[in-house]
Amino acid sequence: MTRFLSFLVVIFLLALPARADDAARQVISDQLDAFQQDDFDTAFTHASPMIQGIFGSSERFGQMVRNGYPMVWRPAEVEFLGERDEGDALMQDVLIRGADGVYHELEYEMIQGPGGWKINGVRVKRTGEGLA
Repeated sequence: MTRFLSFLVVIFLLALPARADDAARQVISDQLDAFQQDDFDTAFTHASPMIQGIFGSSERFGQMVRNGYPMVWRPAEVEFLGERDEGDALMQDVLIRGADGVYHELEYEMIQGPGGWKINGVRVKRTGEGLA
């Protein structure tokens, strides 16, 4: 009987939907992976419709990231920190060490759309050595 109950618990846990923060983190990870490969077309698909509208093309979006967020374009290390709900958005903090060795704490605003989570903005919260 105990084995049967254990089996039922495992089946139940596997049937649960993934937590929202796990799904949002996966989108951020996928976009960072795309940036590492200079695949700005794929990276652009993870941006919200608002961000896509602002930049208009994956090329312009990629140029902005390379110039304005080099730590996101070429991260040496990525660590997911805490998250919090803010209305309809999920705010995900991420600690990134850039290729230059400098740490940056970023706040990703994630919104839910018909196709899943999308990145609606990234804000640099803190930069410096004391973040590691």
